[in-house]
Amino acid sequence: MSRSARLALAAAVAALAVATAARAGDAPAAPPDGARERFEKLSPEQQEALRDRWRAFQALPPERQAELRSNLERLREMPPERRERILRNWETFQQLPPGERRDVLERFARFREMSPERRAQMRAALRQILESSPRERQRYLENLRRWRELSPEERERLREQWRQRRRR
Repeated sequence: MSRSARLALAAAVAALAVATAARAGDAPAAPPDGARERFEKLSPEQQEALRDRWRAFQALPPERQAELRSNLERLREMPPERRERILRNWETFQQLPPGERRDVLERFARFREMSPERRAQMRAALRQILESSPRERQRYLENLRRWRELSPEERERLREQWRQRRRR
């Protein structure tokens, strides 16, 4: 994810918490109830960081701003528990080291390229892993780690062995 995209996403999340996103053209809309009060409660460093994010948002092309506003509106319309889960995931993501964040973004990009059927299969598999016991989950993660260490040739050889066993 590019720096500008990260800034834009941060701006959108910040906008959910405090923001004054413009609704039409360049004229900002009136701040949501309590936004000024929430802003004034921030430390000077937090206020400046929010201003920086807002400036970064304003520097984006209008199409990207519109896309982010639309995403923000969808986020605001979600049930509170789902919105909170998304915000917790975002905060967790932000705490990852840069290399791990890059890996997550690459994997997510590959996930989005999958067919809807394959994405549904992946979601079901992930749900099954998350619902499994800690011991089973640890075993799965260890197998995944070992799988990733294999060369493409070793992976293909193991896939072929698995296919042959399934045929029997």
